[in-house]
Amino acid sequence: MSDGRVGDTAEPGAHMSLVDAKGLSVRLGRQMVLSNVSLAIQPGEIVTIVGPNGSGKSTLLRSIIGAIRPEAGTLHLQPGLRIGYVPQKLQLDATLPMTVARFLALPKRPSPGAIVAALDEVGAGALARRQMADLSGGQFQRVLLARALLGRPQLLILDEATQGLDQPGSAAFYALIADIRARLECAVLMVSHELHVVMAASDRVICLNGHVCCEGAPAHVASAPEYRALFGSGTQGALALYRHDHDHAHDHGHDADCGHDHAPKQEAAQ
Repeated sequence: MSDGRVGDTAEPGAHMSLVDAKGLSVRLGRQMVLSNVSLAIQPGEIVTIVGPNGSGKSTLLRSIIGAIRPEAGTLHLQPGLRIGYVPQKLQLDATLPMTVARFLALPKRPSPGAIVAALDEVGAGALARRQMADLSGGQFQRVLLARALLGRPQLLILDEATQGLDQPGSAAFYALIADIRARLECAVLMVSHELHVVMAASDRVICLNGHVCCEGAPAHVASAPEYRALFGSGTQGALALYRHDHDHAHDHGHDADCGHDHAPKQEAAQ
């Protein structure tokens, strides 16, 4: 195993995951935040990471985008992989006059047409001339999403992007994410504390608590003892909302082994 090695090369023509991490360990100060974490992200899938506070979820995302260097393990990205990142929160000086269009133009100066297209894509086309300081929480998150889409990402990473939104706002945001995934055919990797959203929207769930406790299709993870140990039986109400009614096609060439339970309805595990 190579210590903290990050690579983006592959043999020409070889099939490759968008992200392939093996045995990642991350230490922040004296604390080992992640230990021997492995995961792979395939094109087009929605993967959600769940876990208690302090379990290393944000640290894992920041390692993937290159903001944190792992102490051990290997991390390979598909060559030329375009990543869009929506942070958990972004603090802007409320006294700083800055329009939405100006914010989206920093620092790479995309064309005005690209800015308009990105805002339209997230349903925020009317916000271009609004001041960032005047936006509601939901509008602010849509602008951050538009910023992430400017590079036409192949992988969209969301770190608890609905934190602070009410339930209708959160539901609308995740519906938008599902629509963007379908239109851009990008993969989505997100951290969420909203278990009902995880079960309704994800192709695969990774349960993290410093290490990977369990992973798989939502129904599988919901019934796993490791998941129940972290979240308890009180999550059954949320799990009962899960329905396997995806409207996307599995075109990865391995539908028979996609790991999903394709029963028409999947109630919460008892």
